[in-house]
Amino acid sequence: MLELKDTISRKTMSEYKKYHSSKRMKQERALRNKNRRSALRKGLVKKGDQKEVDHKDGNPRNNKRSNLRVISRNKNRKKQ
Repeated sequence: MLELKDTISRKTMSEYKKYHSSKRMKQERALRNKNRRSALRKGLVKKGDQKEVDHKDGNPRNNKRSNLRVISRNKNRKKQ
């Protein structure tokens, strides 16, 4: 029974790694990080403040200032 559980978790983990190492996901993550750093420089967020930079339309490639806002982590995760 334990061997079956290990096989399932290894398969899931490999799918997870493959997804997050794809070119598209790397680009989207880089854009999210870029927006976070920009908000840090502007003083909109601080390290450890439980705030996130949210894309109002949900598109991480749309980085217009009018599409970005700072909201709580809890609120941002609930909207998904």
